[in-house]
Amino acid sequence: MKHYENSDQIRYQGTFEHGKEVGVFKFYLPDSKDQPKATKEFSSENDSVQVTYFNSKGKVTSEGKMIGENREGKWKYYQKNQEDKLLMVENYSGDKLEGWKIVYFPNGEVTEKTLYENGMKNGEQYIYSEEGQLLQHYHYKKDQLHGPSKVYNGYGELLSSGNYKNGLRDGEWTFYKEDQPDSTEVYPIKRNSDRHEE
Repeated sequence: MKHYENSDQIRYQGTFEHGKEVGVFKFYLPDSKDQPKATKEFSSENDSVQVTYFNSKGKVTSEGKMIGENREGKWKYYQKNQEDKLLMVENYSGDKLEGWKIVYFPNGEVTEKTLYENGMKNGEQYIYSEEGQLLQHYHYKKDQLHGPSKVYNGYGELLSSGNYKNGLRDGEWTFYKEDQPDSTEVYPIKRNSDRHEE
């Protein structure tokens, strides 16, 4: 056990064996009193550590595994003061996002699902309304919009569809009214000066 300097407040408490942490360690803030800010459970079999963070009321705010200083595997984040309701789930490999990141509304419905690779958006992204209706469907490549996309209104009617290339609209886009094609636009849009040069 170790205290903050010139204070009765515990800084951390846990057990060392041969200079190595074993079992559960509790960590406190200068004003934590008896409520730890975090716990770390050290594995006896490998270098992984199960980490749990708490708010001042003792509710779990997030939890996951670390190897050294790096997050690894699934991390869960919870709604404020509601440790039974997820706010977000992330997946890590070597402290970089890898796989699906899912964000939730307070009612438990998914608001966003994004696929990551090596810490960057790489693959599909879905954005939903609070009622569970798909609003936007995008594709990413190395953190930039790249590939087909579709945007819907809250009733599931298509509003626009087209492709992105390196973060910009590219090629023919179709815009809809009442779920029916209404107009098209080709990107990049040529300026008047471009047309005169032709």
